[in-house]
Amino acid sequence: MLIQRLVCVSSALLLLACGEGPADPIANPLTDPETGPPAGNPDGSCAIPDEARPADVSNPTTVVGDGTPASCTSAAFVQAVAGGGVITFDCGPDPVVVTLDETAKIYNDTGPEIVIDGGGLVTLSGAGARRILYMNTCDESLVWTTPMCNDQDHPRLTVQNLTFIDGNASGQHDPDGGGAIFVRGGRFKLINTRFFNNACDDTGPDVGGAAVRVFDQHQDLPVYVVNSTFGGEPGLGNRCSNGGGLSSIGVSYTVINSLFSYNEAIGNGANPAQSGTPGGGSGGAIYNDGNTFTLTLCGTKIEHNTANEGGGAVFFVSNDLSGSLRIQDSTLCDNPSAGFETQGFPGIFVLANGEPQVTNSTLTAACE
Repeated sequence: MLIQRLVCVSSALLLLACGEGPADPIANPLTDPETGPPAGNPDGSCAIPDEARPADVSNPTTVVGDGTPASCTSAAFVQAVAGGGVITFDCGPDPVVVTLDETAKIYNDTGPEIVIDGGGLVTLSGAGARRILYMNTCDESLVWTTPMCNDQDHPRLTVQNLTFIDGNASGQHDPDGGGAIFVRGGRFKLINTRFFNNACDDTGPDVGGAAVRVFDQHQDLPVYVVNSTFGGEPGLGNRCSNGGGLSSIGVSYTVINSLFSYNEAIGNGANPAQSGTPGGGSGGAIYNDGNTFTLTLCGTKIEHNTANEGGGAVFFVSNDLSGSLRIQDSTLCDNPSAGFETQGFPGIFVLANGEPQVTNSTLTAACE
């Protein structure tokens, strides 16, 4: 089965170790080439800031499972996430797929630090029927903890060493998007994690993020996406109206040593929606909208993504032209935009504070 093939990673490669020098990439625990794309861009070598490194899980709050695959159930995982703290898994020595019967929800008063670490052996599946993981500081059902829910410093969520497959937020409203993960408020970082075949609504001018959608971060600090893969091979890409990989409104991303390929923005009519169309179709890999925010790509490869409208690779619109797009030590190639893109920047549509800042990077219409 495809799912089994994707998660049969080599247990001998599960040790997570940071390089001694500041420019060393995080060691990759998902590198068996026979099990689907590994986590991250193997050619990426950008330095990892300390705050973007893996969280310590040596003293977990909750361990899902008792050493057997059968013990790693949807109910056990959902309960662990609701309880917060540091969550790890003990499902035995072999890879497992945990298929969720309901979305795992983070309660805002269970942190402030929340870590979910799959150890490189765990795949979470939404079965094509539901979003997998949900955090929202402004959702009263998950406990309001401050009067400024859209700008609070907790929960601080780290997701690491996991694979997310078949998440689906189609038909979800308030909030929409985020087929695998939706986050609003607090802080969020993503490390050594893979996303395959996740989805959200096919059309709509604002809906986005087949894999991940984020609203609001404390003090407008960035979401770190490190050594992670979105798609990676034909048939494994993520699909939504906009933003097959990442989507946000007014949120900054720093994407380091990661891979986006074969993701699709499948809506039609752009944003705002053209007359007679449902809207969407922009940002095959990444969709960013808002005012003052930054997208930084470093050591990242974006290739073979598509958009029915603008930005086969990246759609970046800063409405007041105060935001910045920065591309360093990265490769963007073969990301066709069927509708529109910015001249001189293949695969990108950008409205920002000047042109994209491109350093030691390659942007081409075709891959070599």
